[in-house]
Amino acid sequence: MYSLTGDQLDDLFRSSWRRAFHLELQDTYAVSGEFEPLRQFLAGEPEVASWQESWLDLIRELTGTGKVVQRVRVVTEPHTDYTRWALSVSPRNIGAGEEIRWLPRHSIDVRQLTSDDYWLFDDHLAAFSVFTPSGEGAGFAVTTDPVIAAHFRAVRDRVWPAAVPHDEYTRALHR
Repeated sequence: MYSLTGDQLDDLFRSSWRRAFHLELQDTYAVSGEFEPLRQFLAGEPEVASWQESWLDLIRELTGTGKVVQRVRVVTEPHTDYTRWALSVSPRNIGAGEEIRWLPRHSIDVRQLTSDDYWLFDDHLAAFSVFTPSGEGAGFAVTTDPVIAAHFRAVRDRVWPAAVPHDEYTRALHR
């Protein structure tokens, strides 16, 4: 297993793969670049969306070459403030080409998940999301261990079809 941070993460995303899958399991993240947009959302203020542009540019670049980027967010209902905010900003990710689905935590046996957020690139490269003690993202711990990759594939193959596409999920919330 090896660690990737900073520019190495961009290199990983730009490397040769066809499908990247991301599983998010936390109801709240402590990402410093998101503090102000989240505060604006909670205060009902207009959001300055520039904080997200580098990610959206990367997603547009990747999906523009035919790569598939998928994300499932496992969430507790009722939603935390962070989840409500993530629901509100996800249309920009989707507009850039990312596929996002939502999986209510009560609808799956948590033993069928992993205990860590992760990325899986082309079924064989597994990247655990690493966080500092304060909750800030600190890069990835990456492995091609076939046992770990197989477990991540099995979890992905279970949660992707069970999760609800973003538009359908948000429509159901407003019924």
